[in-house]
Amino acid sequence: MEASWTHTTVLLDEAVAALLGPQAAGPAPRTFVDATFGRGGHSRLLLARLGPQDRLIAFDRDPEAVAAAAQIADARFSIRHQPFHALGELPAASVAGVLMDLGVSSPQLDDPARGFSFRSDGPLDMRMDTTRGASVAEWLASADTTTIAEVIRDYGEERFAVPIAKAIAARRQERGPVSTTAELARIVAGAVKTREPGKDPATRTFQAFRIFINAELEELQQALNAALHVLAPGGRLVVISFHSLEDRIVKQFIARHSREAVDRRSPGWMLGQAAAMPLRSLGRVMPSAAEVAANPRARSAVMRVAERRAA
Repeated sequence: MEASWTHTTVLLDEAVAALLGPQAAGPAPRTFVDATFGRGGHSRLLLARLGPQDRLIAFDRDPEAVAAAAQIADARFSIRHQPFHALGELPAASVAGVLMDLGVSSPQLDDPARGFSFRSDGPLDMRMDTTRGASVAEWLASADTTTIAEVIRDYGEERFAVPIAKAIAARRQERGPVSTTAELARIVAGAVKTREPGKDPATRTFQAFRIFINAELEELQQALNAALHVLAPGGRLVVISFHSLEDRIVKQFIARHSREAVDRRSPGWMLGQAAAMPLRSLGRVMPSAAEVAANPRARSAVMRVAERRAA
């Protein structure tokens, strides 16, 4: 049962401290958003540090995460079964902080029934929201070889994308569609000619299929735009990424909205007067060596922080 699957929240203290910043609880209520509840590590610590008038709104599209959130008995807390770009439905400039902890959680990885991991056999699903959309197995049953290769290359950065796609198509032609994680892992292992030290040959392909089937990068871009819309002046944006594709999007988004630029609509633009951009970058934070030693899944984490400027 799920109680045996534990999740160690990465950069827990660092993320909460960055989200709250120098703000202190006061008589005016503040609203914070945990855009990716997971199993609630960040939410629980946030609630412990928020004031009695503050509130925390969490989002998650995984029904199991929503069920876990229902165990939090705190009137300041609410959970929404929605993808995290839905935070844009909140009123403009109404939020004091948005936290995004991207990727897949340990309970999702460790439950074979979810199909996220090649380490144990299970149905080839990988949907974060199991109530809607096609599974990876259903998609692979009809996807053409070119499309499969493009997904593996673009979302997994896998140089053997074409041989893997051809092997999947050949397996489908010979014995029917791939339906389990173990089958997919075997096919990939047979197609990958050289392996990265310490990394299973199926790692990049599983990452690619998970990102694609959940539209994770598109969802992230929408959520970042939504956060910019709802953050109040002085509000913080904190994003924890776990692979280069995610981190690149976050890094470029913050850079695009934080560097000084000449506003051509301003009367003084010909004099080179710069207009302040909406964000101020506060840098990045990496897990400590002690955290990585205690939790190997933290080794690839990168946390980036930005603050909404005053209008």
